[in-house]
Amino acid sequence: MGEQSQSRPTAAEAEMKGWLYKWTNYIKGYQKRWFVLNDGLLSYYRSPAETNHTCRGTISLHGATISTEDACNFVISTCGTQTWHLKASSEVLRQRWVLGLELAKNKSIGVTTSDDEEDMEMEEMEESAGLDKRIELQAVVQLLNTKLAHIKEAEKIVIKHGGTLLARSYFFSLWNIFYGSLQSLEVLFPKQPDGTGEAVPNAVYIPELQSTSKTINERSTMFKFACSMMINSCREYADLANAQGRKWQRLLQHERDQRLRLEEMVETLARQHSHLEQSVVQEHQDLKNKPEKTRASAEHSLISREPAGTSKNASASSNSDSLNMRSAGPPVSSLSDSDDNEMEFFDALEENDSDFIVQRSATGNNVPVVETVQNVIMNGEKPPISPPSQPGTPKLAGSTVAKRAARKRRTSIPDRPNISVNLWSIMKNCIGKELTKIPMPVNFSEPLSLLQRLTEEYEYSHLLDEAARCTDPCEQLAYIAAFTISPYAATSYRTGKPFNPLLGETYEWDRTEDFGWRVLSEQVSHHPPIAAQHCEGKNWEVVQEFSMSSKFRGKYLQIVPLGTSHLFLRPQNSDGKTYHCTWRKVSTTVHNIIVGKLWMDNHGEMDIINHTTEDKCHLKFIPYSYFSRDVPRKVTGYVTNKEGTIKWVVSGTWDAKIEAAQVVKTSDSESGKPVLETAQPKLLWKANKIPPGAEKCYNLSELAVQLNEMEEGVSPTDSRFRPDQRMMEIGRWDEANQEKVRLEEKQRAARRKREQELEQMTTEGTEVAQYQPLWFTQEKDADTGAMLYKFNNKYWDSKDRQDWSMCPDIY
Repeated sequence: MGEQSQSRPTAAEAEMKGWLYKWTNYIKGYQKRWFVLNDGLLSYYRSPAETNHTCRGTISLHGATISTEDACNFVISTCGTQTWHLKASSEVLRQRWVLGLELAKNKSIGVTTSDDEEDMEMEEMEESAGLDKRIELQAVVQLLNTKLAHIKEAEKIVIKHGGTLLARSYFFSLWNIFYGSLQSLEVLFPKQPDGTGEAVPNAVYIPELQSTSKTINERSTMFKFACSMMINSCREYADLANAQGRKWQRLLQHERDQRLRLEEMVETLARQHSHLEQSVVQEHQDLKNKPEKTRASAEHSLISREPAGTSKNASASSNSDSLNMRSAGPPVSSLSDSDDNEMEFFDALEENDSDFIVQRSATGNNVPVVETVQNVIMNGEKPPISPPSQPGTPKLAGSTVAKRAARKRRTSIPDRPNISVNLWSIMKNCIGKELTKIPMPVNFSEPLSLLQRLTEEYEYSHLLDEAARCTDPCEQLAYIAAFTISPYAATSYRTGKPFNPLLGETYEWDRTEDFGWRVLSEQVSHHPPIAAQHCEGKNWEVVQEFSMSSKFRGKYLQIVPLGTSHLFLRPQNSDGKTYHCTWRKVSTTVHNIIVGKLWMDNHGEMDIINHTTEDKCHLKFIPYSYFSRDVPRKVTGYVTNKEGTIKWVVSGTWDAKIEAAQVVKTSDSESGKPVLETAQPKLLWKANKIPPGAEKCYNLSELAVQLNEMEEGVSPTDSRFRPDQRMMEIGRWDEANQEKVRLEEKQRAARRKREQELEQMTTEGTEVAQYQPLWFTQEKDADTGAMLYKFNNKYWDSKDRQDWSMCPDIY
């Protein structure tokens, strides 16, 4: 199948190139394509002639999985985003490609600095533009070097022939003097008539004179040619250098002007945004001072926006409302909102964003409002512990959670030092780069690891306990939806960046004595960074992978989670059946990175799927807009059964509370949209209030303060033992920055060692042993078909035996 390049390529050549067959579709099957491997990128073309102008596709080997299917087929996959099925003409050729791809993959990992995940589109454009400039610069430098070589060659010729010419000219001058003397002798001693008495034998000297004259002429001509060539080369060199120098000066000045304009633009936008934020706060204060006027305005807005055919129903019943309703409260929801505000509307989807209309039922068939566990928490009481299992109640398989006497935990940490830092001086050189590639000091962090932040998501784990008690699967999904929303409440007042976990770092927290669950997290991959977590309660287990892609654009930072969360729920009336639910987190954007007060916004859509019952909950996190009259931080959604019928409607804000209402009746409207009559909504979740003085302690909640408290018997790789994080917590930030640099360098050295071992094993043709986490194994999920890191149930046994001999030294 064509020829395969086996020679070692130069910098300008490809590492490998040749013909392979690529799977296209079921109609065309495998198609013959020309593949080129270079700099960790595998590209393909229809023919070798296209390599200089038309690329049909490119896949990055960084973080890719390369697997073989049979004698000639192999597959390249990149975290589920790209998958290429390729086929070689023979098994030998396939093995050559697989080895070459593995080597290229290891090299691409080696040149990458700390964590990965690039903004691919912007990065490719920047690399393409930079490559063109580098090629042009190299061409100019090569041309200048050529001209300089010509000048040096002409210099050698001038020196060589100039010296000879000078010696010959001196000899010729002496000869002219001597010859003139001979002529004078001929005048004194003329030639006799008989031929005797010849004065001097001139014939002896004339041939030497002719030879010398000829040599002088030749050397003189060569000297003139060399001088002319040298003068021309110097002129061309000077012209080229001047022309390119002016061009480079213009480019440099252009880049400088662009940078200055960008800085001015970012600062202007930040000031404008800060001004708008102050205007919103002022408007919020004005609305709080005029509650009755605001209420009337909201009611008037609701009536004016009511769709045709529903206004009569809305005016006939004070309990009926629509998805178009807005809360009559202030435009910015807050944890400090008054709890005795009686003007509460049930918010749902906007009419133009939904295919239905929601109305409150006026028939009296309302489901009574249930006081949830959260009501008790908000009244200042301790959260209740799940009741002991009743006789005959099935227990979640593999769960060994046993409650113990609650221990006393800390309620505060040392105050944050008042150390200022110029954020713009650090960030202005990082615009367009991936967040994990920016050397961030601890000044912008909080003394918690990302693994601990993931554990903080179980602050409202009672919602899962409530879901296990529900008899209605759709109501269960409503409680699960409230649980998935609850972790975002902390982002409304906490903007600190958690520490990136080191490879092999773990975090365990056993809260069975008060909350009835225990959790273990481990950083299972570094390229790409992936954290695996397993939490087990009395009637549920949560298994999740967390990975993210971050984009920094100067004024804001966007974080896009990539992992999937799995919930295995065993309801108390399920006859031993386990419900498997999955969801993926929404995106988070951090605003005012450069100027102004930092604030976060969560936005996007989330689908919670029950793979056992095929019920589904769809949530929409509405992004913040200054020009929108809607409630900020709003979340809307609905729960459907297997047939797609809406059974529950969910609404609220991700920083304050979530309510849900059961759909009791569905009818048609003149507008063509179905009208959903709902029962009285009930409160599913309400956020805990921030403890007093939290602003001095990184705005940590009471639970977050306890996350980094030292405990005995935990693994030596636990986040609590991380020195830079501990130094930051006690206020020694300079030492924390030094420790952070030391840990990063130690991690890079360990990574380089692993890469060298992998490259050696790949070169030798032996089986490549990838890094394997200690407490999690990668398995295929039966319902989704995706690979999932599952807990291997070995950690707690090792803790009981206090056997940590297998743990690496990462600190």
